[in-house]
Amino acid sequence: MIEAVPGVSAPQRWAEIDLGAIRANVADLGRRLPDGCRLIAVVKADGYGHGARAVAAAALEAGAWGLGVSTPEEALQLRDLCGPERLLVMGGLAPSGCAAAAVVGCAVMCSGADMVDVLEEATPRGAPRLPVHLKIDTGMGRLGCTPEEAPALARRIARSARLRLAGTMTHFASSDCDAAFTRLQFERFLAALERFDVDPGIRHASNSEAVLRHPEMSLDAVRPGLAVYGFAGEGLRPALALRAMVTRVRDVPAGESAGYGRAWIAARPSRVATVAIGYEDGVMWSRGNRGEVVVRGRRAPLVGRVSMDAIAVEVSEVPHVAPGDVVTLIGEGITADEVAAWSGTISHEVLTSLGNRVTRRYLGT
Repeated sequence: MIEAVPGVSAPQRWAEIDLGAIRANVADLGRRLPDGCRLIAVVKADGYGHGARAVAAAALEAGAWGLGVSTPEEALQLRDLCGPERLLVMGGLAPSGCAAAAVVGCAVMCSGADMVDVLEEATPRGAPRLPVHLKIDTGMGRLGCTPEEAPALARRIARSARLRLAGTMTHFASSDCDAAFTRLQFERFLAALERFDVDPGIRHASNSEAVLRHPEMSLDAVRPGLAVYGFAGEGLRPALALRAMVTRVRDVPAGESAGYGRAWIAARPSRVATVAIGYEDGVMWSRGNRGEVVVRGRRAPLVGRVSMDAIAVEVSEVPHVAPGDVVTLIGEGITADEVAAWSGTISHEVLTSLGNRVTRRYLGT
């Protein structure tokens, strides 16, 4: 993120992150789990745009057992917050990435014999055995060994002089929308585990939607991501609000336009506010002429194309809008799901696309 200008305390675009909401969500999810089940809070992609370190600390304070990231670099930033056993690199890694993860020394997802080779070679001699979580592909079709390959790979990892089988995992492809296929994946996973002749370690499969919709599949651990941030499931608290400042308000005569390409032309005399946030900051270009924001407590439509640094909002029906007024793009009744629908995407992308010019302000510290 870009550093603040000395002596200037008011950025023009910012995200408010409610760490109290993060703690409450983690505690809520924990209460849904069976006794002994561990919660691994997924904080990859800079904590889904919320700031990985602050979110990770809040999640651990609220009872999360561990943290899930995607890359060794992400793990390195959090290594001092929890033990290496509890910090899991879950992303697909090329050989150089495997070697880097082994040097970091945290737990690593492994999806094939080639990764075992690299991890064994890269783990420093004399270091503790590297905790490895074997991933089985039960239907996601992305990463993982086949269920048929899994028992032999588990045996090899468990008997390695440098590696240790700390866990076995899979990933649900459609737990939010296809209960039957989720059940099939779960059954494939359990059937593979039954063929192991070594301890599989921590067994985990469930993402956010599986925790919420299929609690019987929680096993030894779960890996919620979006739910930690309150953007999935009933009763959870969204932790992020996105805001920016009005920089100009002008009267637009009928027939005049706002923004590139004249994509919006005033059908009547109108008032238009320019707001200091654009597609570099996470307001996607596809939002042109779509959706709303909140200004002075009232919704107003976004008009014209989204620029790199600015959007235009028609405020004809909102009295007294002036430069310096705060505009809310997520929050005050506007959900990330709504923004995603206006943008033609999913809420995950909305949250993780916030640019580095968006200052993060932490509440509830």
